[in-house]
Amino acid sequence: MRQDSLTKLLSELVALASVNPAFLPPTHPRAGEQAIAKFIADRGAALGLEVDWLPVSPGRANVLLRLKPRSKSRQKVLLAPHLDTVNGADEQFTPRIRQGRLYGRGACDTKGSVAAMLGALFGLAQVGPRPQATEIVFSGLMDEENAQRGSRALVRSRFKADLAIVGEPTGLKAVTAHKGSLWLRIETSGRSAHGSRPELGRNAVHAMARIVDLLETEYATQLARRRHPLLGHATVSVGVISGGTQPNIVPDHCCISIDRRTLPGETEHGVLRELRGLLRKHGLAATCIGDKAAPCPPLETDARSGLVPAFLRSLGQRRPAGVYYFCDAAVLAEGGIPSVVFGPGDIAQAHTADEWVSLDQVEKARRKLTAFFRSLP
Repeated sequence: MRQDSLTKLLSELVALASVNPAFLPPTHPRAGEQAIAKFIADRGAALGLEVDWLPVSPGRANVLLRLKPRSKSRQKVLLAPHLDTVNGADEQFTPRIRQGRLYGRGACDTKGSVAAMLGALFGLAQVGPRPQATEIVFSGLMDEENAQRGSRALVRSRFKADLAIVGEPTGLKAVTAHKGSLWLRIETSGRSAHGSRPELGRNAVHAMARIVDLLETEYATQLARRRHPLLGHATVSVGVISGGTQPNIVPDHCCISIDRRTLPGETEHGVLRELRGLLRKHGLAATCIGDKAAPCPPLETDARSGLVPAFLRSLGQRRPAGVYYFCDAAVLAEGGIPSVVFGPGDIAQAHTADEWVSLDQVEKARRKLTAFFRSLP
């Protein structure tokens, strides 16, 4: 696929709004991945690729394109970018090209990866040569931006592959490790009283203030000593606090929501045990529970196993990289599919008002993926 054709493909993908319905009313015209999934299915079918659908929830599905090898398949590579985006202003859904960048919602996260992966796949389907014994499957995943139901459904379907390349903005580096994401909730209880006689009550907000200070100082310092060679250290951030009803009532309840980024080896159970022990140590009475419907574990793929070394060699990359954010790769890896993360763009551009991706990086990603595919048996 020529670069101008690849740019056109990316523009078409960005113009097809695919906002996760968690961020919009379900009847909103921009909500859902249906339009972009159908576009991908139609383009793949026109090139002779096998098209499959994996329904996940009403009106939402993963779309799969299969490139069969020339002879019997001995191994399988999965391309797994997500199709959903966060919401944005109306003008962000009209792609714009300036100074070698394509601007628009999802351009970086992660339609640049979708375009590069489809460009490589379509190129093999049109002009070849396709691998002799390796099947390549593209799966456009739904719902990554909310609950990762697309990747979780793919795992539940017992889909297997020898390597998954998960499309995310990594600056064209192969990533074998990323942090996990825990959301936790801590609640304090007190006793209400009239604001003119606060000594008759017990202020739950005051109790929580001590906990917030403890988390952002002593606990954060403790985590800074817990390091990973590719990921740095674990982190904690208090993102939401809520307590009280009005100024003249001593509050009897307060709640905070915490973002805790985990390293490989850390679990939700272990983190909760650690936090509860910290609160007991300081004599602070509170309840601490997990606040996510589904686990978002860290990723750590062995860079020396399976097809990972071959992928690194094809990129000319001596050592794998790590990223701080969570993505579908950990879900697929926990389902038994060795996974790496790769794609054009910088995560710093994702979800921003002027989201963009370098067209040169998108083209380089396509070339690097094509070279990898052609190196496979």
